[in-house]
Amino acid sequence: MKIIVTVKQVPDTTGKVSVKPDGTLDRASMETVTNPDDLNAVEAALQLKDQYGAKVITVTMGPMQAESMLRELYAMGVDECVLVSGREFGGSDTYATSQIIAAAIDTIGLDEDDIILAGRQAIDGDTAQVGPQIAEKLHLPQVSYAAEITKEDDGLLIKRMLEDGYMMIKVKTPCLITCVKELNEPRYMSVQGIEDCFDKEIRILSYEDLKDHPLIDKTTIGLQGSPTNIYKSFTPPQKSAGRMLKGNAQETAAELAKCLAEKHLI
Repeated sequence: MKIIVTVKQVPDTTGKVSVKPDGTLDRASMETVTNPDDLNAVEAALQLKDQYGAKVITVTMGPMQAESMLRELYAMGVDECVLVSGREFGGSDTYATSQIIAAAIDTIGLDEDDIILAGRQAIDGDTAQVGPQIAEKLHLPQVSYAAEITKEDDGLLIKRMLEDGYMMIKVKTPCLITCVKELNEPRYMSVQGIEDCFDKEIRILSYEDLKDHPLIDKTTIGLQGSPTNIYKSFTPPQKSAGRMLKGNAQETAAELAKCLAEKHLI
C-alpha cells in the first residue's frame, strides 16, 4: 500500500508578504513553512503506516527551495519525497496546480489499495480546492474534512466533520481524503530522522518529465493556463490596541454606548 500526501510550502503569515509586479507572491523572498493542514495529512499517513505498513510518499510543487521542507518531512518518517518544479509551472492557480499534481501522482502510479491524503486547505489561499480537483482529474472518489480515518478491508471509514456534527462515510480505495487539524497532532522530527534526512534523495519531476502526460498542456498550466488570477496581494494593517473600560456594569455599559455612538455604530 502506498499513501501519497500532497504538501505545500507556504509563506510564513507572521512575516511580510512580498508581491511580484504580475501580482503573484514572491515566494523566494519570504520565510516559508509547511502548510499546517498538510502536516496533519502527513501525520495521518504515518499513523496508517505504523498500524498497517505502507510506503509514504509526499508530493509538492514549487521552486527548488522547497527541498528544505521535504528534508523535514523525511525527518518525520516519510519514505520518499517528490518535488515537481519548473518555470512552466510558475503562477499556477488552483485549477492549473491540480492539473500538474494529478499528472505527477499518475506518473508515480496508483494501485488498488493506495490512498491520497491532502490538507483541507492552504493558509496562503484558503480555497480548499486543490485536493478535490486532483480527485476529479484522477477520477477518484473523495471525502473532505476527515476528522478520523479507519482502514477497512475494502477501503476506509471516514468520520467527516460538518459545521454542526459529523457524518460517517465508507469509501473504496484508491481514493483522496482531505484532512482537518482536528484529525491529529503532528509528530516532531526524530533525532535519528534529522541525522538521516540529508542522505536521502529527493525525486525531481520537471516539465520535461511530465509534458507528455494528457493533463499537461501549456494552455492549462502556469500563469497562462490559470483561469483565475490575483488582483491584489498585501499585508493587512496592524489593528490598534483595544480600549479597556473600567467601572461597574452600569458605568461600563454607558461608556460603551457613548463610544459606539461617537463612531456612528448605534
